[in-house]
Order: sequence, then structure tokens, then C-alpha cells
Amino acid sequence: MADAQRKGLSPNLYVGTMGWSYSFWKGSFYPTDLPSKDFLSFYAKRFNTVEADSTFYRIPRIETVTDWKQKTPKKFLFSLKFPQKITHFKMLQNCQEETRVFLERASLLGKKLGALLLQFPPMFRQEHMPLIRDYLKTLPKGYHYVVEVRNKSLLNNELYALLREHNVALAWADGAKIPLLPEITADFLYVRWEGDRKTVMGILGKQEVDRTTQIQQWADKLKPFLNEGRLVLGYFSKYYSGLPTSDAEKLCKKVEI
Repeated sequence: MADAQRKGLSPNLYVGTMGWSYSFWKGSFYPTDLPSKDFLSFYAKRFNTVEADSTFYRIPRIETVTDWKQKTPKKFLFSLKFPQKITHFKMLQNCQEETRVFLERASLLGKKLGALLLQFPPMFRQEHMPLIRDYLKTLPKGYHYVVEVRNKSLLNNELYALLREHNVALAWADGAKIPLLPEITADFLYVRWEGDRKTVMGILGKQEVDRTTQIQQWADKLKPFLNEGRLVLGYFSKYYSGLPTSDAEKLCKKVEI
């Protein structure tokens, strides 16, 4: 996709990859002589969004967020994962300060902030619903929040109703860990093509599994939402086919208006 905003693509479609700082993409996506400091600028000429995986491991520094903003075009969007300290280690408890700082840093992106993903670990079960309920109440309005669960017990009407109450999207996750339930709980959609780490290495810089059929099916699924003007954010993992940049380009071609 030579131009992320080219004619023929829905202005409501934002598709990219999970992360961008992969040296093993050199040759297949990045030029072989491209310095790593220029990866993001190059990436942003091809796609209009990215999910920053690094924020899961640590709250980004002010300088880092400022650099991201400066290296990307006006209509580029970043989606950020909530830090694992909040979702995994503290499990939404006694994390007011971490949440405040994270949202403060995320807000530095301004109009380039896409969505904020709360990705819960498998140990987060139905019995933890009160923690999710209490935490969502504390989150300030004005952001696109997303919840991804990895325990089947949480895929129920109680969670869906709670998410709808706060206009929080349930992530549509296409992976091996949990069944995909395309429940709509917000006025936007958030899709994560996660794949299967048991069958795809993801670090070879090439396609390992042919996902053409699945990508066509996803394009057909998303077109009606795009036609009605709904915002769609979607990200491919390196474990989906092995080459997420190619997957994202394929999807964009298949949903051209």
C-alpha cells in the first residue's frame, strides 16, 4: 500500500501491525540499509496506524511519545496497550497512579491517539468481573477503550452489557487462544489478528502460512461496518501469517470501495 490514505480506501479504516521495530523485516518490508531509528517514519508512509506493543512492558517516556508524534503524518493513529503492571501484576487494583501517568503520556499524542487496549491474562476470570466494573468507572471519558479477555468464562452477557454501558469495545481476536465472538459493544470496532505461535515463528521475515482466504473473509465481514461509517481499527500480529505487513496490505486491497 503505497499511500495509507489513497483514494479507494474508507477513511474510517485504520489497519496496520502490532509493533514496527523489527529488524527481521529488513528485505521483506524495510530496505536492508534502513537504520532502526527510521523504521517508524518508513512504516507510516505505508500504513495509517500501528499498535504499540512496547507500552505493555513500560509506560513510555514523554520524549518517546513526542518522537512518535513527530515522525508520523497528520492522520496517523497509535493504539496503545495498557501496561502489564496494571492488567497483569496489579490486576486493576491499587494502580491509580500508574493509570494516571499512562493516560497522561498517551494524551500527548493528541489526535493521533487511536485506542487504548486493556488486555487481560488468562488468570482473569469471571470472578474478577467486579474489578473490571470498578476500574472502568474510574477511567476518564474521551478515549477509545478496548478490552480483550483470554479466559472463556468472561465471554458472557454480563461483560458485554458492562462494556456497552461504557462504550468500550470488545476486541475481536482471531487467534488460537480463545474463540472469536464478534460481539459489538461500542461505536467502533477493534480487530486483532493474533494467529498461532505454535505454528508460526514470526521472526523469519516471510510468509509462513497462507492467510489469503481468511483475509478475504475478514474483508467481507468489515465492509458493511465501513459502509455505515463506523471506525474500524485492526492490527496484524507477526504470528498470523509470519509477515504482518503483507497481511495488512492485502486486507486494505480487499476492502477498497
